[in-house]
Amino acid sequence: MSRRDTLRRVGLLVLGVNLALALLKGAVWLSTGSLAVQSEAVNSTADTAYSLVIVAGLYLTTQPPDFEHPHGHERIEPFVSLFVAAGIFAAGGIVLFQAGRALLSGTVASTQGPYAVGVLVLSAAAKYGLYRYCLAAGDDSHSPALVATAKDNRNDILTAGAALVGVVGASAGYPLLDPLAAVVVAVGILYTGYEVVRDNVAYLVGAAPPADLRREILERALAHDQVEGAHDVIAHYVGPEIDVSLHIEVEGELTLYEAHDIETEVIQSIKALPEVDDVFVHVDPKELGEWKDDDEVERLADLE
Repeated sequence: MSRRDTLRRVGLLVLGVNLALALLKGAVWLSTGSLAVQSEAVNSTADTAYSLVIVAGLYLTTQPPDFEHPHGHERIEPFVSLFVAAGIFAAGGIVLFQAGRALLSGTVASTQGPYAVGVLVLSAAAKYGLYRYCLAAGDDSHSPALVATAKDNRNDILTAGAALVGVVGASAGYPLLDPLAAVVVAVGILYTGYEVVRDNVAYLVGAAPPADLRREILERALAHDQVEGAHDVIAHYVGPEIDVSLHIEVEGELTLYEAHDIETEVIQSIKALPEVDDVFVHVDPKELGEWKDDDEVERLADLE
């Protein structure tokens, strides 16, 4: 299945599950009055809203290249992830406000009924399934939006567990545990928003990829038997993909055709890495005096 089909399928699945959970939690909240369940209903409603953004955003990012976007539309994807983060922050703020108001007022009703427990257990199980599925799909397709969604689902497992503690505690005669659990839920939601922003800002500002990937890029360049060295190796994110530029050092008696073949083979080797989009290679003949030491290359070569 193509990357486009995978992203769209996962986006629609996440939207459907979040909508079903929001409706179910809302119904249970109205019947039980549990603040913890209410906070989870708000969380799932926010999840549903940003799932719509994800579906629309993933549709745009998977459009083929055109005249105005010759590299495709994948660079939209980090912005989709930031919309996810905005929805996460909004949900966390609402839950925190409601829980704080209940704690300050001191009027917390005791929650009874098995439905609140059941919906939270069901939510945790559904979110675990979505977490594993979205993370695998995000890693396979190198999609920051799906990885961000996976992190949100992972956090939802923990927040559902916290809400479950609150509901059980309130049912056992400790009603303050209900809003306290909602506070824990809110903090977890806000931290997930921070994680999503942190990861995707790196894509937008052109940060370097992890050191082990940069080392792999260097090793692939040096693996060619006619490449004597490399310098000015630069790899950076352009959206969720990586652009690479580097200078390779070769003997100067090569013909233009031979040098061109070496350059092409190095480019093809590096572009075989699934994270890499474009590769730009400059060939430096020894006799021009352009070979040089590069501290960054030495650091990468020393990594284990």
